[in-house]
Amino acid sequence: MTFKDYCDQFELILNRKNEEQQAPYDNPHYLDYTKLNWTRMNRWFKTGKLTPEFTAAIQHIDAYQHWIIITEPWCGDAAHIIPFLEMASHLNPLIKVTYELRDTEPFRINQYLTNNGKSIPKLIIRNAEGYDLATWGPRPKDCQALYMRLTAEKADYDTVKMELQKWYNANKGHDLQTEMTELLRKK
Repeated sequence: MTFKDYCDQFELILNRKNEEQQAPYDNPHYLDYTKLNWTRMNRWFKTGKLTPEFTAAIQHIDAYQHWIIITEPWCGDAAHIIPFLEMASHLNPLIKVTYELRDTEPFRINQYLTNNGKSIPKLIIRNAEGYDLATWGPRPKDCQALYMRLTAEKADYDTVKMELQKWYNANKGHDLQTEMTELLRKK
């Protein structure tokens, strides 16, 4: 699906009556996460800035790339990552971006597990022939290290959510862009 399709799916969930919600959005927690993520994603589109290095790396792409982003509207990490990837993709007409929901066919996530888990978002970069050039995700390395430390410490879910949110807010997409710049320069 296109980014517009993804946003339409997001809004469909947000505009449904509670009694009409389908799993997992019939769970109030998932619906609350989705509402927060819509706000966060749109805030990054308004305030997020692409770094000059990331911009240059995107503009130097000289062959077709298909970026597949596997995500879900309930995913908090995706709300902080997708805006930067989407904004960057608009800088080069050789980049085509499509979105897939993790929990919907074709279930591509099963081929791109992180530590045997279906962690999202996951970015797959393919060439014109459909071969993988690179993958990235589910979150920047330092954020992943924070997540791993908190889970090893058996922090409760609310603490993990809050600490990751603080990390993303303070980082403002810089680590994501640095990692993507390095990844793209290798291609």
